[in-house]
Amino acid sequence: MAEPILLVQGDTSPQVKVTLTRKDTGSAEDLTGSTVKMHFRKKATTTLLFSITGQSTPDEATAGTTIFAFSSSQLDLDPGKYEGEIEVTFDSGAKESVYEVVDFVLREDFA
Repeated sequence: MAEPILLVQGDTSPQVKVTLTRKDTGSAEDLTGSTVKMHFRKKATTTLLFSITGQSTPDEATAGTTIFAFSSSQLDLDPGKYEGEIEVTFDSGAKESVYEVVDFVLREDFA
């Protein structure tokens, strides 16, 4: 299992870069024309807090890479453990969710 991504409460510009690969072939998932979202919630809850749409250049999309940028007040949350689910909507309209969740730990800001 991957290490959790560490975030700080109230930050307005952290970014998370992910590369999606096919487990059956090991090859990168071509995200060209797709919409990739990460749905974010507090761990052990079912309440969705927000969703972030990933951004990719054409070369990044072909390589299965996208960047999720937190913004505004999205991280104005209580410190603790959170998780993200990545969902791809292909240009055909088909949807596929990544089975593994992305773990986050949010710590309190010093100031």
